[in-house]
Amino acid sequence: MNFTDYLFLFIGMGLVTYLPRALPLLYLAHKQLPQWLIDWLGLIPVAVLSALLAPSLFTDATDRSFGLGKPEFIVAIPTLIFALKTRSLGGTVLVGMLLYWLGGMIL
Repeated sequence: MNFTDYLFLFIGMGLVTYLPRALPLLYLAHKQLPQWLIDWLGLIPVAVLSALLAPSLFTDATDRSFGLGKPEFIVAIPTLIFALKTRSLGGTVLVGMLLYWLGGMIL
């Protein structure tokens, strides 16, 4: 591939990445969304985070069996309690990392 091919590839990748984000934003910028839709859209980050975390917290990677005794799950419980009490993202990350480190040494 020469420079022109790479340039077209780079521009095409940028458009494919940018347009699906920009078009809905431009279309919906001056429209009033119904309250039910706003409430529903507010649930999406929680659902995505749950879908990303649940397999690593509740299942074993080798045979995909359900187990609550995993170190990740045991560490997640006090980390969640800390997060709910303090509402501090930075503190929660630090506490979670510290507990995971300690859990790796103990468990």
